[in-house]
Amino acid sequence: MFVGGRAYGTPKRFAGRIPDERPTNAELETQRGGRYLPCTLPDSGVSSFIEQVIASFICAVGPNFLTKGSASELITKVYQLPNFGLQTPNSPRVGASSLRKLNFGLEVGHRQDLHIYRAPQVESWYHIEGSVENAVQRDNGEMLYGQKGSWGTLFSIMGQDIKETHNLVSDTEKDGLASVLCSSYPIQRVPSSTHSARPPHSLHSQDRYPFLEARRGKILCVIGMLAILLSGLAGLAALKGASATNTTDAITEDSYFYGQSPPVYPSPNMTGTGDWTTAFANAKAMVNQMTLEEKVNLTAGISGSNGCSGNIISIERLGFPGLCLSDAGNGLRGTDFVSSWPSGIHVGASWNKALARARAEGMGGEFKTKGVNVLLGPVVGPLGRIVSGGRNWESFSVDPYLTGQLVYETVSGVQDAGVITSTKHYIGNEQEENRNPVDDVASLSSNMDDKTMHEFYLWPFADAVRAGTGNIMCSYNRLNNSYGCQNSKTLNGLLKEELGFQGFVVSDWAAQHGGVASANAGLDMAMPNAEGYWGEYLVEAVNNGSVAESRVDDMAIRIVAPWYKMGQDIDFPVPGIGMPGDLTAPHPIVDARNPRYKSVLVDGAVEGHVLLKNDGVLPLCSPKLMALYGYDAKGWDTYGPGTDTFSFGAEPVSYEEVISGFTGTTTDVSPIGLNGTMIFGGGSGAGTPVYVSDPATALSQRTYEDGTAMYWDFASQDPSVDGATEVCIVVGNVWATESYDRPSLYDNYTDTLINNVADKCMNTVVVMHNAGARLVEGFIDHPNVSAVIFAHLPGQDSGRALVSLLYGDANPSGRLPYTVAMSEEDYGGLAYHDLPEGKYEYFPQSDFDEGTLVDYRHFDYYNITPRYEFGFGLSYTTFELSNLAVTVLDEAYTGEFPVGDIVEGGHADLWDAVATVTVSVENTGEMDGMEVAQLYVSVPGAGEGGEPAKVLRGFEKPLVVAGESADVKFDLTRRDLSVWDAEAQAWKLQAGQYGIMVGKSSRDLELEGTLVI
Repeated sequence: MFVGGRAYGTPKRFAGRIPDERPTNAELETQRGGRYLPCTLPDSGVSSFIEQVIASFICAVGPNFLTKGSASELITKVYQLPNFGLQTPNSPRVGASSLRKLNFGLEVGHRQDLHIYRAPQVESWYHIEGSVENAVQRDNGEMLYGQKGSWGTLFSIMGQDIKETHNLVSDTEKDGLASVLCSSYPIQRVPSSTHSARPPHSLHSQDRYPFLEARRGKILCVIGMLAILLSGLAGLAALKGASATNTTDAITEDSYFYGQSPPVYPSPNMTGTGDWTTAFANAKAMVNQMTLEEKVNLTAGISGSNGCSGNIISIERLGFPGLCLSDAGNGLRGTDFVSSWPSGIHVGASWNKALARARAEGMGGEFKTKGVNVLLGPVVGPLGRIVSGGRNWESFSVDPYLTGQLVYETVSGVQDAGVITSTKHYIGNEQEENRNPVDDVASLSSNMDDKTMHEFYLWPFADAVRAGTGNIMCSYNRLNNSYGCQNSKTLNGLLKEELGFQGFVVSDWAAQHGGVASANAGLDMAMPNAEGYWGEYLVEAVNNGSVAESRVDDMAIRIVAPWYKMGQDIDFPVPGIGMPGDLTAPHPIVDARNPRYKSVLVDGAVEGHVLLKNDGVLPLCSPKLMALYGYDAKGWDTYGPGTDTFSFGAEPVSYEEVISGFTGTTTDVSPIGLNGTMIFGGGSGAGTPVYVSDPATALSQRTYEDGTAMYWDFASQDPSVDGATEVCIVVGNVWATESYDRPSLYDNYTDTLINNVADKCMNTVVVMHNAGARLVEGFIDHPNVSAVIFAHLPGQDSGRALVSLLYGDANPSGRLPYTVAMSEEDYGGLAYHDLPEGKYEYFPQSDFDEGTLVDYRHFDYYNITPRYEFGFGLSYTTFELSNLAVTVLDEAYTGEFPVGDIVEGGHADLWDAVATVTVSVENTGEMDGMEVAQLYVSVPGAGEGGEPAKVLRGFEKPLVVAGESADVKFDLTRRDLSVWDAEAQAWKLQAGQYGIMVGKSSRDLELEGTLVI
């Protein structure tokens, strides 16, 4: 963890100053346009006795905590609290009209840190410095910690049971009323040297609160002070009780973490660079005609009668029809007449860029036909740092280069079809556990340094931006203890400035935790709605100067520009036209399936299978008798609209189990799905196909055609086996879903099933539909386990693809996109998620101390032998690689740092080829097949000081006819050969010797050469 350090290097906005140092008032004024409005309370401001007590107390102890919008909602809720001593059964409630007369206002300023000062000898005046919203959005009460005077404890008692008001979120277990009272507006900074003087614009208490001069006003103050004293005693008693039970010294103040994520403001405007020029101009022209309210309406979702995951309202007078956003990256969910495509992990296992592009084009076409403007995918976060991560299956690979290449093709293909991609989840979203705040526990913080960010987690997002993705979805987690959807460093600094991102940023559903802070930090659209943060409050924030209207203009332009760029203004169906809100009600059929992509669906399903072991039993050759076992071989008992499991991918388990993670009630979860075959995982990434080929159905058809006898048992863990059986196929799975992580990396039930069958069957073939890496030590060395296939998540053509591979109609060509270890410990502490524990029980932390040493990089660096290495996979034929040639291009610029302009993806010259590598791939077997030639690079200093021994930097997958060869060429770009220099804040191309290795996997590298820069 990097407490108070340079987690990302010095931000350019405050160059020459350490990241946690605060800007001057002049800087705040210059960068954000702030102002200060004094708190006043006219005599006529409050009419009832109780109202005056509350109002006088609040204005006396902290007048600048209130804003116009929050005051009425706040005090109404405070007044209803059962333990607020001034409540009487018949007392009138504080009304909005009374509170609005208080005319509270604050200066504008936005910072990632927060500091509070009490001005000595200045009558009850308190000073807040920093971004109050950033405190509020972290669900904490740190604004009053260290200020446990007479008023602090009363605030704590008053704060109980207050949840959300205005732009605010309150932590109910801490001294939290200040978090409720303070909206998004920090007040004027007063240097420490002036703390003995009156604050600017302040008046004597009699002038500021004239009713205090009256006798009744003084009585009210006495009553208030008595209430404070009593509450203080109660607070001490509560603290004493807590100290008897809490011995962990748990951190209860979010301020403990301030300084880890440096601020970068203001949010960069869209520039219309590259091929965005026309779309940018059109969007700007449309937005210039909008009212402020219309622009704000574009920034948050609304409820719709359709089945879209999210909707943006139309602006009919300008010809803007609104937007439909829908899940997800593996096919359209929650509707009918669509396909279920191979999942992300399956595409990663194919190592096939052309197939990824074709899949994306076909998938994008279905979204368009259904009137979906924004496809909520692809997924490149999580990358798969946590091996048991619940959503690893939605992403392509644990390697950033492989993932980056495939996301580039996916974004390009979907957007070529006219649909905007929402590349997600940005960033560091590497586990499901504690991804969202629950009760007193904040979202988990992924803590990483600058080098790790750039070389690993940001890498594939840069490829997506380079491909022109129109949208980025920010994530639930915190990043260096600042929430992902209002982290100014990652959104403003890395994404919009460094990578030159031209589209809009949308929150994951309910991932917004603040109003003004998220707007100024770079969030452009909140989903599924404004949730009390934006909407009318964003209008108010613009009107009072908290958010510049130019920021809202940019938000609107960024949202409209991709609509123009994808041609959705010219040729696009009505948004959501094929997404009925109720599929069980009569509705027109909108069939999005395209027969042209049937072969792409099947080929994609085939190529993601990885053959790990084969003792010669495969391919099958019309056996006389075979048997099929295992819970995953059969189809689902029920499927279709109106069932609980539909649209969440819960068929293999249950709806109750999948939804428990979303509702925070998860207890025992399954490592496997016993209720039928897995073709995708659970959650928002699941599909809703109208056709599913399961292994049992597909094998039954094949055995019928071949005249093969077949027995089966899908229920027993110890089935009987006919003694004449020539081959037994056991089909199991590895269940994973959004909302919780996998409980284990193997399961005893399936291992026992496999061993029981293998004890009775000479040739046992194991097929595993796995949503991630799985240990195989429990059965892999059984002498009768003759073949093992990791079948991953093939989509709707699962059974058809498996049968074609089992019988040799297709040649296995998949390769592992991750490493299979021999033990959980071999993953170096990354097998399972981090938990809130010890001092971090309220603020769970996940420290990415391993840097980029994840998966094969970890195994290489520590010389750990895996069971099956990254990039491994068998074929029914054999290949040899030869004729390695490495050439440095004469025209290549090889200076230390890039000098090109910022384009989408970063500096333009990062993408220039510096060298080329060529090899020959020969098929030395008897069957046509595809080989994945893999290129790895060792940079100067590799294998030392935390630098990986080698990294993947190229792959090609040629189809080679038996007995023939094919030449393969790799282009190595400046970025491929560079390392991130945190001090220079740039990609550095080192002078020296680079190792070049080409082979069939990360541990099978037949060819080696050198490259000198």
